[in-house]
Amino acid sequence: MTNICNVCGLPKELCVCEQIAKESQKIIIKVVKKKFGKQYTVVEGIDTNEIDIRDVAKKLKNKLACGGTAKDGVIELQGSHLTKVQEALIELGFSPETIELK
Repeated sequence: MTNICNVCGLPKELCVCEQIAKESQKIIIKVVKKKFGKQYTVVEGIDTNEIDIRDVAKKLKNKLACGGTAKDGVIELQGSHLTKVQEALIELGFSPETIELK
């Protein structure tokens, strides 16, 4: 027996809620200097209620071969990866118009 999504009413295998949520996000990507002059790429604006931020962080870390974390609705990646993160997010299904680089 298949489970039904509470939001869209479709079976879990056919659920499109996360895809719709990815297209409606306003994502900001920026590079921040932290302790000892280390640079971190910070991804903000992903709604944690609709999208699993830990899963997105894991995929970004694997794609970019870097360390990082996901906490408080923000993804931090070690190193300066502005354009690479933007390209990776587009590959994951996020809309290019909603991604802003700073």
